[in-house]
Amino acid sequence: MQRGILYALSAYLMWGLLPLFLKALQGIPAPEVLLHRMVWSLVFLGLILAIRRHWHWLGEALRQPQLLGRFTASAVLLAANWFTYIWAVQAGRVIDASLGYFINPLVSVLLGVLVLGERLRIGQWLAVAVAAGGVGWLTWRTGSLPWIALTLALSFGLYGLLRKTAQLGALEGLTLETLLLFPLAALALGMLVARGDAAVVTATGWVQLLCLMAGPFTAVPLLLFAAAARRIPLSLLGILQYSGPTVQLLLGILLWHEPFGRDSAIGFALIWAALILYTGEGFWATRRRVG
Repeated sequence: MQRGILYALSAYLMWGLLPLFLKALQGIPAPEVLLHRMVWSLVFLGLILAIRRHWHWLGEALRQPQLLGRFTASAVLLAANWFTYIWAVQAGRVIDASLGYFINPLVSVLLGVLVLGERLRIGQWLAVAVAAGGVGWLTWRTGSLPWIALTLALSFGLYGLLRKTAQLGALEGLTLETLLLFPLAALALGMLVARGDAAVVTATGWVQLLCLMAGPFTAVPLLLFAAAARRIPLSLLGILQYSGPTVQLLLGILLWHEPFGRDSAIGFALIWAALILYTGEGFWATRRRVG
């Protein structure tokens, strides 16, 4: 249990601190950062598979058209999520990005109802309604939908929905997704370099090293998360996951001084209240079943 908590907190802390990594790549355009993340993630995952000699699953996976179609869809959603997040951080919208990951658990709940036919209790519906009120408040006060947060929440929620019913584990699934993205990413990156348009070529050695580190920064927290999920209850894992966007929110406010006025505070407070309500209702329902 203690090791599982440590793994989970390490994964969420890495995700929470990811804006620091992306800010260090400020001179590299968001599309190029995305290409590096796709390419070097596969290289890093390939090294892990080589060390573990864990290749037997790949041949079988590549011979299943239905499985490939599902993972192609999840790979596209993952790429869309990555790009939106990278762009948001580089554009100074870290707080908006953190909001997306606060909303994400409740988006996943709604997708479970709409797609998988799951049924919610009254308290869970109330939590969803309160969160929707928070999004509505932010929309009304700012005059536009919080599209960054909603794009991140929807893309990752749909990604999680596809992976929930997938036949592959975390390491194998991410490897297949990056393998499907790799040809296009490698071709695009190669063309940028050949035309002299790749910012990484003229970047400092430190930035070039960071581009190579995009692989570990992508894969390591996911592997830690998978290890944690095998050791601790999902309810505890769900509570710990809020540490990631909390770190992002604090970075946006305290380090980069992004605007966070009264209206934003009210919208966030409603969404936090929804998360507390949903989590508390879940604990209460579990204790009642056990009792």
